[in-house]
Amino acid sequence: MVLKYQLRLAYNGTAYHGWQKQDNANSVQTAIENAFLKITGTGIQLVGCGRTDTGVHAKNYCAHFETDALIDLELAYKLNSILPPDIAIELCQETDESFHARFSAQSREYKYFIHTRKNPFLENQSFCLSKKLDLESMNQACNVLMAYDDFASFCKKGADNKTTICQIMQAGWDMSGNQIVFTIKADRFLRNMVRAIVGVMVDIGLKTKSIEDLKRIIESKNNQFNGTSVPACGLFLWQINYE
Repeated sequence: MVLKYQLRLAYNGTAYHGWQKQDNANSVQTAIENAFLKITGTGIQLVGCGRTDTGVHAKNYCAHFETDALIDLELAYKLNSILPPDIAIELCQETDESFHARFSAQSREYKYFIHTRKNPFLENQSFCLSKKLDLESMNQACNVLMAYDDFASFCKKGADNKTTICQIMQAGWDMSGNQIVFTIKADRFLRNMVRAIVGVMVDIGLKTKSIEDLKRIIESKNNQFNGTSVPACGLFLWQINYE
């Protein structure tokens, strides 16, 4: 009998070319599928809640798979025992046959971390930027961002999206000590969208771009005008919300 299971996991993406399995590249999906095969002797096809780019992390990632293999309560423990230390399975449980890790998601939340003082313990997990940022202007830009729904200007060239429409529910910057955090929540995201948006926001914070520039970039629907994306190391897929 074929049953469907849900996986919840976290990973440090530094050593991986993203979640998605690909030829001749190390991916999180491949690592987990190989571990499952080693434990059960049966292959599976994991379906993830979305792609993450090379070097991007996930605090709460969701995937599902179907199998007729016997799954016991120890599977998460067994997977963790042979997976590398930068991937952790938090939960493995049987789920309803209608559940889909990607299409059942109601919203996704990302966080981008910036630290303003060199810190060796944040290496590969935050973007070091010592220049002073105007967070008030950056939060004003967030209000502008949420007034739009077409983000073609922030989509990586060559991406295979059927639509560039995204409904942003939350966006904002916060600072605590030497750490600055950008939080953004939407029903869906385009490839490289968050890093491109943060890049423009940082420019606004540095006074090299204005809020009017942000409006022009969005309304142009042309990604050649959006500037430079920030490094992947500071980006975390933070939460996936289901009904």
